[in-house]
Amino acid sequence: MWIILAFISAFLLGLYDVSKKQALKGNAVLKVLLLNTIFSTILFSPVVLNSLFDLGWFEGTRFAVPLGSAAEHGAVFIKAVLVLISWICGYFGLKELPLTIAAPIHATRPVMTLVGAMIIFGERLNLTQWAGVLLAIASLFMLSRSGKKEGIDFRHNRGVLLVGLAAITGACCGLYDRHIMHSLEPMFVQSWYTLYQAALMSITIIILTFFKVRKQGSADPFHWSWAIPLISLFLSAADVAYLFALSEADAMISVVSMIRRSSVLVSFTCGAILFHERNLKAKAFDLALIFIAAILLYIGSR
Repeated sequence: MWIILAFISAFLLGLYDVSKKQALKGNAVLKVLLLNTIFSTILFSPVVLNSLFDLGWFEGTRFAVPLGSAAEHGAVFIKAVLVLISWICGYFGLKELPLTIAAPIHATRPVMTLVGAMIIFGERLNLTQWAGVLLAIASLFMLSRSGKKEGIDFRHNRGVLLVGLAAITGACCGLYDRHIMHSLEPMFVQSWYTLYQAALMSITIIILTFFKVRKQGSADPFHWSWAIPLISLFLSAADVAYLFALSEADAMISVVSMIRRSSVLVSFTCGAILFHERNLKAKAFDLALIFIAAILLYIGSR
């Protein structure tokens, strides 16, 4: 069942990437991100209220979670910080890059997760896994050559740097998820971390907007798009499927992480159809190499 949940999460993540790209058109990044965290918090507010006041709304279901200790909330708060950093970097980077460049960079995240698991948790790669890691690195190098045809230099482009930092931070969060999901309930983690994210994001945007208005005399542009609430809907559903997958006893974080990165197939296809992005033939070949790398990593992790 956890593999099915991982594939559902991957599909929803692809739709989430497309929604982000659409919502960021002509919009201030931080304002879109703030609304995202607020809408996500609203979606899970019944779970939080039920925990706070013991209302009995979800009795007998996995949505009925305890209030939790200070240590447990601290663990979730750390997750919120990691996710927020990854989001901010990812949103700014995605605004500057074609989706067909940004999405495959995100697809390297499971490789970093696997390497991190090897270093932190003492896991060891076999020959098949090493082949997957090396192929993923090679595919990223080839992707950078495709990006240069659009004037994107991977070594000096700020968007590439930001998306890369988002992927690294996201990998750290994946490793952290593996650690905390041994002792915490999925819905407890999901509901409270969205609340902490909204609070952190509100403080961040108030500070940054204040200094920007004082310096420039005007705030960042913003217009409403229905893609904004879709971001929250798709991401929240993807995260729920992901956390429930990890909560199963036989789930493997390395395999779940790799499956989730197959979301790049959805975002790549939509980027080509909806946003009419260029140089698709070369990018498709590079993307195929990433999928082969993921397959090798999956086979080596069975």
